[in-house]
Amino acid sequence: MMIYPWQHDLWNHMSAARERLPHALLLQGRPGIGKLDFAEALAAALLCEHPAQDGHACGQCDSCNWNAQGNHPDLRVLTPDDGGQGGDEDDAEAKPGKKSQVISIAQVRELAEFLNLSSHRARVRLVLLHPAEALNAAAANALLKMLEEPPPGVLFILVTHQPQRLLPTIRSRCNKMDMPFPERAQAESWLATQGISSASERLTYVGGAPLLALRMEEDAEKRLGDLHKELGHGARMDPFFAASLCAKEGIPATLEALQKWTHDLVSARLAGEVRYHMRQAPSLQALANGIDLSRLLDFQRVLHEARRTAQHPLNAELQVESLMIQYTQLFSTVRAS
Repeated sequence: MMIYPWQHDLWNHMSAARERLPHALLLQGRPGIGKLDFAEALAAALLCEHPAQDGHACGQCDSCNWNAQGNHPDLRVLTPDDGGQGGDEDDAEAKPGKKSQVISIAQVRELAEFLNLSSHRARVRLVLLHPAEALNAAAANALLKMLEEPPPGVLFILVTHQPQRLLPTIRSRCNKMDMPFPERAQAESWLATQGISSASERLTYVGGAPLLALRMEEDAEKRLGDLHKELGHGARMDPFFAASLCAKEGIPATLEALQKWTHDLVSARLAGEVRYHMRQAPSLQALANGIDLSRLLDFQRVLHEARRTAQHPLNAELQVESLMIQYTQLFSTVRAS
């Protein structure tokens, strides 16, 4: 169970307060900073029979071995259910053979028996729920009842990067913890220890989140570079070739790439600066100087709307091709650069 350098101070604080923890914790923060890793390390430490001096689990006792195998009797982990077979009528998006995007009421209800049991080996029983924003309305209300009348000796750990999607009453019954976001130098240093040579560029592209930067594969990074090169052609871009570069990325990643590129076009047009694509800044500025701003803002809204349905596109290939064609049309009244 890994704790990252930017989490050390919080870990020390939590370790010192392990005997005084509330009945529910809400770990919230931006994606890619290690919230779930922290939660899993905390759960392992609380279940451990012989925790180390620094508060971490020993990794050797029976409890640690059970936890490592995923079958500790004092721990329940709730994540979106595979296949949507939880019998929840409210899971409108759940389809057989497809991973559900929600935590169902059936999953939450299964906690009832667990909560009424006494602990098996540890002094505490743990419920780890992530991502908490995946709770649908019925599941959230069922969980709320448990949080309102928590059994003794039970700790709920909820992990989220979208706390605004949770019921206000759930948030109010949890001790909220803002997970630390690393400073740029610290994130770059850590990525270097992981063998990432392009740490600075990756961090810039993902908004500074080190784990998102780490997960960018080299071939995916190259494909993004090829896409950026095509987008830099403006009206002269071949939309179908550009769409083919996105085939392996999928709709969500493609839309994210287009949104970030468009954000930088808007920023370059209005403020003369870019946020995500420092290497392509001259190309972006050249494009932005002649682009029709109203068309660009309209395209930005189109991308935002497409992102809302990104998990369920009717025809991914046609959608990407359509967006690439719309992109080239932003420059139809501008002389190709």
